[in-house]
Amino acid sequence: MATATATVGLTVIVPAYNEEDRLAPTLTAIRAHLETLDAEWELIVVDDGSTDGTVALTEAARAEEPRIRLLSTPANRGKGHAVRTGVLASRGRRVLVTDADLATPIEELDLLTRRMDEGATAAVGSRALPGSRIAVRQHALREVMGRMGALLIRAAAVPGIHDTQCGFKLFDGDKVRTAFARSRLDGWGYDVEILRFFHQADWEVAEVPVRWAHQPGSKVRPFAYPTVLAELVRLRWGAPRPARLAVPALYLFCAFVLYAGLWGGPGHSYLADSGQDQQQWEWFFAVTADNVAHLHNPLFSDLQNYPLGVNLMANTAMLGLSVPLAPLTLALGAHVTWAVVLTGGLAATAFSWYWLIARRFVRSRWAAALGGAFCGFAPPMISHGNAHPNFVVLFMMPLIIDRMLRLCEGPARGRRATRDAVVLGLFLAYQIFLGEEALLLALTGLVLFAFGYALASPDTARALAPRLLRGLGIAALVAVPLVLFPVAWQFYGPQSYRSVLHGQVGNNPMALLEFATRSLAGDAKIAASLSVNRTEENAFFGWPLLVVAVAIVVRLRDQPRVRALGFTALAAAVLSLGQNIPLLGTDRTLPGPWRLVAKMPFFESVLESRTAMVCVPALGILLALACDRLAVRRLRSERESSRRLLGWAALAVALLPLVPTPYRVTERAPVPAFIADGTWREHVRPGRSLVPVPVPAPSDTAALGWQIEADMGFAFPGGYFNGPWGPDRTGIYGPAPRPTSELLRTVRESGKVPAVDNRQRRLFENDLAFWRADALVLADQDNVTALRETVTALTGSRPQRVGGVWVWDVQGAR
Repeated sequence: MATATATVGLTVIVPAYNEEDRLAPTLTAIRAHLETLDAEWELIVVDDGSTDGTVALTEAARAEEPRIRLLSTPANRGKGHAVRTGVLASRGRRVLVTDADLATPIEELDLLTRRMDEGATAAVGSRALPGSRIAVRQHALREVMGRMGALLIRAAAVPGIHDTQCGFKLFDGDKVRTAFARSRLDGWGYDVEILRFFHQADWEVAEVPVRWAHQPGSKVRPFAYPTVLAELVRLRWGAPRPARLAVPALYLFCAFVLYAGLWGGPGHSYLADSGQDQQQWEWFFAVTADNVAHLHNPLFSDLQNYPLGVNLMANTAMLGLSVPLAPLTLALGAHVTWAVVLTGGLAATAFSWYWLIARRFVRSRWAAALGGAFCGFAPPMISHGNAHPNFVVLFMMPLIIDRMLRLCEGPARGRRATRDAVVLGLFLAYQIFLGEEALLLALTGLVLFAFGYALASPDTARALAPRLLRGLGIAALVAVPLVLFPVAWQFYGPQSYRSVLHGQVGNNPMALLEFATRSLAGDAKIAASLSVNRTEENAFFGWPLLVVAVAIVVRLRDQPRVRALGFTALAAAVLSLGQNIPLLGTDRTLPGPWRLVAKMPFFESVLESRTAMVCVPALGILLALACDRLAVRRLRSERESSRRLLGWAALAVALLPLVPTPYRVTERAPVPAFIADGTWREHVRPGRSLVPVPVPAPSDTAALGWQIEADMGFAFPGGYFNGPWGPDRTGIYGPAPRPTSELLRTVRESGKVPAVDNRQRRLFENDLAFWRADALVLADQDNVTALRETVTALTGSRPQRVGGVWVWDVQGAR
């Protein structure tokens, strides 16, 4: 659309929609003030399809004053469209846009003019600065919604502007006509779009405190707020196009196929290779939802390990997801939340890496899509997808990396660098509530990359370091206050512990070369011989991929980032081998570099084999770079075409064996009717516990499912969690052992009934008192007869058969 040429000093634009009741005094006031100015002027009323007398009233004013112009649209198109129409038709060297209600008096134009004279290209009236004078306030709800909207706008689109919606703005005429010629929003969000244009063009925008009074008859209705939000999304990220949706849709489809068995019946399907972890995670989701619903402390619960409780912050409760997903858990159940988190986690992680790779590394979207797919569906990701959402939901990592890269882009970003540092701090704080160990491994990978980049390009690294370190300092200042209390609770609160006790769990070197259980070329027996279990197959990249990765690094070695990525993958793989690296074919070992960090804070609790997960994004980006190089279309010789074909074939040979296969599911054990129909309430008083037999432990978590089925209505001792043990408060899996729990566990495993003497009974009574037990409940299971006879000997009474379980009432036993 063509724009007008500046021929007058000032244009005043008044958008109007059904304004016959207040337009006449507005035009009179504006004319009176303009007459006092030493400049030529014009006044444009833009009728936005009014159905009242707005047009007739403006025509009458125009007959009296020819410098008033009327522009009309046949239908109501929105305020943004009306203002655009007026601006593009304007001829002023400066353009004032004001509302028809003159909530800001026209006399405030002098303040804006003064600021423009000082060099600003736009001066916008503000109700949110010191010096702003509010004569008549809005309704409290409108004020709250306005402030929330201003915060969102400032964060997402126009940093530094506190009030974008005050309808009193003065612009440089040529610049505002340029901005509106490129604008596309027709609704209430047009102000944000124009100010964002000025901001991106580095045209100075000054915010000026003005007088303002709320006027009755506002055209802004409550439904306008979600509309503005939608316009902000469109402005910030653009309207979704089918091509943009193809990649995330493909990732989501692949994730759904992998978990198809789980989605076939979330209420009764159980991931066969998850061990006891699925039950534990469903309990985390359920207990968090229960805490949210009852306004309890989300960092703690005494429903497990009663009466001592569980420090949820010191466990992998993923409060960053379990809290916002609490409504879903309460409405549809923890089993649905479990399926949503795993399925969405794989897809979101893949898409997030795709976004980063496309933004930072390659030109071809499909090369980025392949890299993102590898990062989201690589063998270690699929292994953890059996049972560990905290290592599946990694979508924040690419966002954190992107903000760090922005910090390195130099002083040209100005205030944006500070904003990027603040956002980075927020991202880091949020990731702590998703998974601290994953964040620690990611930061380890970034340190390795930085070291590798410094070796590859020392001059560049030296120049970037001060910018990055300054930004990281700001990020720390933002993140630390946000996580200080939860992290202090984690390490010093109830049931906190120092570090998790585990043996050396390094990768076998052959694990890097073999294929995982769920990979297309995988062999379950070989994978089992090289890993702790199927949820910890942290390497298994296959020898073809490693050969191809080496070839990529050699072929693209002229790029420092490629050399740094190769170093990162190699260093992480070696670290994952642990403190003692076995020499293949012998019983000897070599000291591994993990010894350097094994005793360091935080690292002492990490399973060292998981460090191989750092290789995943490094390899994914290398694959994307290789695909991007192969995808470049240019004239080639026959020899070059053959090399290109060989490159695609090598990628296929490397990746096809790693294609994941769907997860196996099994039928979930049913919850006894005693629990499901609420009969337990007749046997357990408030503030007391129900004691499953044997006492719940990491190897037997059926009681967690009982508790979920009972809407978290009762507590029980024992369970599956991380908690303290011993005077040093070493972290262990499950509760600190007690005589009765150990005795019942032994009976369950051996099937033998022990001789019960008075000493054993006294220990049993002490444990019942400690647990504040009201009832012991034995469900049908292996060696149930031995367990029933043992508990009968301990209690001295025969049990009742109720609701499919054996029940001992011990309310009067102490």
